[in-house]
Amino acid sequence: MRQRLTAKEEEIMQIVWRSGDLFIRDIVARIPDPKPSYNTVATQVKFLEDKGFLTRKPMANSFCYSPAISEKEYRGNSVGDLVARYYGNSYSMLVSQFVEDDKMDLEELKALIADIESKRK
Repeated sequence: MRQRLTAKEEEIMQIVWRSGDLFIRDIVARIPDPKPSYNTVATQVKFLEDKGFLTRKPMANSFCYSPAISEKEYRGNSVGDLVARYYGNSYSMLVSQFVEDDKMDLEELKALIADIESKRK
């Protein structure tokens, strides 16, 4: 399992997931103001590469960075970690929590079950 992303790392990954292959200067340009320095972003990108979230390929005198993991895969891993940590690996306990806390009503639960059944066919 990969390590978790910090808030700043996740911000960078969101940019890369949305935009695809980017150079560090492109990432900096897409970060909202106030922008961090180029060196700060370069350091965060290096951490993301070390953690296995980004890959790089040389281009001219720089590197182009690509996601090594999809956003969907990351979300799935994050949910899996949450379920393992707090719900004893029981996804039904997680859904029960939503129902008990009035975060999901009966109609939403029925729609979820119908969606799951249709995907299994």
